Amino acid sequence: MNIESILNCLNNIGHFGQIISTEEQLVLSNSLLILQNENHFRNIFLWGKILGAEKDYYVAYGYVKDALHGNIFYYSTNGINWGLLPQPTKNGLTLTPLCTTRFQGDPALVIDILIEKDEISLGESLRGPEVRKLKEEDRLASLVRIIMNEAAVVPRGVNYQRPDGVVVENLSFDGLSTLESREISSFLHNRAPTRKYNTNLLTRQDYNYAMDFLDPLDIDIPEGNWIIQIIEGDTLVLLKSLYWPGAIFYHFIKTPRHGFVYIGNGKKCIDLPFMLSPFE
Repeated sequence: MNIESILNCLNNIGHFGQIISTEEQLVLSNSLLILQNENHFRNIFLWGKILGAEKDYYVAYGYVKDALHGNIFYYSTNGINWGLLPQPTKNGLTLTPLCTTRFQGDPALVIDILIEKDEISLGESLRGPEVRKLKEEDRLASLVRIIMNEAAVVPRGVNYQRPDGVVVENLSFDGLSTLESREISSFLHNRAPTRKYNTNLLTRQDYNYAMDFLDPLDIDIPEGNWIIQIIEGDTLVLLKSLYWPGAIFYHFIKTPRHGFVYIGNGKKCIDLPFMLSPFE
């Protein structure tokens, strides 16, 4: 969510009863403005809030040049003092999906994770149960990366890829139409594309080389893991992820105003494929 949209839009996207209060919004908008000026970011965004047992984590990111590959993440426990979020490690990306405990709010806390003998997600065979250690700061960095890859959304046309490969914001983007907002293919994953460069182009009749380089949401499996709601007299569209309760994207139709935010405890609904009806 862009810093300019924090005060206006957080009240419209309360999800599962979790919102950011007016006091928090004021503190975040001021501290993020200072963070942007100190780091000379072209733009800065509030990524979301991870709910912890003792303290919550606020996460924000900004970029200097590349809007897709140049994001730098920061985190804070009070919304005022921001620390650089480290790059996720291989150990963190492996152990984070296996950790079921809540975040505590202490970045230096070390968590013990029990790995069963038949656990195959590590890519290695174990002779018996084994205990691995994971620092909460590394877990937070890995979780942010995972949610960004799976649930961060942008509308089609908001990003523009230059011939040199740098992704910049499309200043001529004036919003999706009401008809486009009802189609899941009009929304794209805000991550590096996972398919070949021409695959996403061939799936559209009105393809554009500069805009259709990202993966659309309609390729996600299983089908139906996104909910589209158009409210407030066909002026606001909301996308909610069923895999990540608390991840929500908003877009004011026919305007460039849009944003993504995650407010949750960091737990993924892994039972979703069994909850969706195969006859819908």
